[in-house]
Amino acid sequence: MSLFKRVSNILRSQKQPPTTAAVGNPLEDARVGDIVNVDLEEYVISGKVVYFDRGFAPHRYAYYLQSGKNIQCLIVEKGRTYDCFLCSFIEGALDDPNDVPTRLELDGDVTFDLEFHRNDVSRTEGNTDFRSGDDIIFWRYFGPDQRFFFLQWQDGKFVALEGERTPGNQIKFLRNF
Repeated sequence: MSLFKRVSNILRSQKQPPTTAAVGNPLEDARVGDIVNVDLEEYVISGKVVYFDRGFAPHRYAYYLQSGKNIQCLIVEKGRTYDCFLCSFIEGALDDPNDVPTRLELDGDVTFDLEFHRNDVSRTEGNTDFRSGDDIIFWRYFGPDQRFFFLQWQDGKFVALEGERTPGNQIKFLRNF
């Protein structure tokens, strides 16, 4: 074996393999301060709520999106695929989570039927309506024309949202470094 071949083998053996950065899913990994493009409108993520069961991986994310004075909410539900909903906040009043109906009528026009509800734990970042580490009750209703209604309760406070399903491939995230 020649001297040059030995040296080249030694150098090759000490070369570090290229490290590839773990590529996560931006629908789960977006952070406060990142920019999101939804339906050709750009927003800044001003808050994030992560929903999970104790001891299990997160299964729902709510991103508070701000464009000027306009604040929207992007709800991402993780299952076999990602269900994404772009929602607007709705004002209303309920006093007790036990009084939440299975059928909602909104402005006398639209009727929403309860699809499911569940109890989760929250982890929050930035400006949100909720606290980290507390239990949240979450209701999802479906209505006509692919419209959805979401109701959330934590420690005496209700937050209501109405929105439509948005394909995940139409949501683009730009990471803020």
